Amino acid sequence: MNEATKAPQPATSAGNRYGGIATAMKRNYVLYLMVLPAIVGFFLFHYKPLYGILIAFKQYDLVLGFDRSPWVGMKQYVSFFHDPYALRIIRNTLVIGSYSLLFGFWPPIVLALMLNELTSSRWKRWFQSISYLPHFIAMVVVVGMMVQLLKADGPVNLLLASIGIEPIAFFNDASYFRSLYIGSGIWQSIGWGSILYIAALTGIDPELYEASYMDGANRFQRIRHISIPGIMPTITILFILHASDIVNVGFEKAYLMLNPALYETGDVIQTYVYRRGIVERNFSFATAVGLLNSVASFLVLYAANRLSRRANGQSLW
Repeated sequence: MNEATKAPQPATSAGNRYGGIATAMKRNYVLYLMVLPAIVGFFLFHYKPLYGILIAFKQYDLVLGFDRSPWVGMKQYVSFFHDPYALRIIRNTLVIGSYSLLFGFWPPIVLALMLNELTSSRWKRWFQSISYLPHFIAMVVVVGMMVQLLKADGPVNLLLASIGIEPIAFFNDASYFRSLYIGSGIWQSIGWGSILYIAALTGIDPELYEASYMDGANRFQRIRHISIPGIMPTITILFILHASDIVNVGFEKAYLMLNPALYETGDVIQTYVYRRGIVERNFSFATAVGLLNSVASFLVLYAANRLSRRANGQSLW
């Protein structure tokens, strides 16, 4: 057969894909130029600093710099697990993270279900606004409010004294740290955390509620058989995302609430890394512990995603 009469070969899928991307970029180049600063900023502040992970395997020296600092392998990790406080901070991190997930995950769901049952749009907007406000209060202000309310001559202790209970030194008693940390976190996040659930509830077909009402279902039956199943995909995804917080307790609030009297129950990995890395200037050790914490957080996220996929077929990936 003559070469000229041969049928043209179809383009490969890879060629079609790359050709389609190039065509789309050429056609929408103005939009890509608008996104370019964000891409560059994300690369500079999220990917480029990953080079600094190398000092977790070095004895970093400010004078020698990243490249000339001597390699020490796994020395920093061995040093961490031989630290007398390692077990305490790991235990505190896991306990606070687990309790935060256990007691803090479901209140936004309950609030969203309650708001969804309100028939008055005016009251619904009012309750939503009130519940959202704590999210916008700076963490340092939240902790300052707690200190003022719970100090020896504060409103809470005055109320306790009025009913014959001795004043409690909340911020000098380690047994109260976790309750204060988790309770204040629920208060601050319950309204903001309910937004996605409220949005998911609005996507449920109203005809389902009308049909259940005609069938004689009461309010709790409608919640159980329509509302909760309707938002279950959202609950699953958010639970997977929050699962990694078990080993990733926030630094700012714990640091603001801590004092030496509370280290026994409140000292977590992030505050420990701050003291060893910034205060003591042991940057390699702090980087190693931070990297270990990040790896543990990813493994928990991966396990939660895998378990969810096996249990109900829903997952992040």
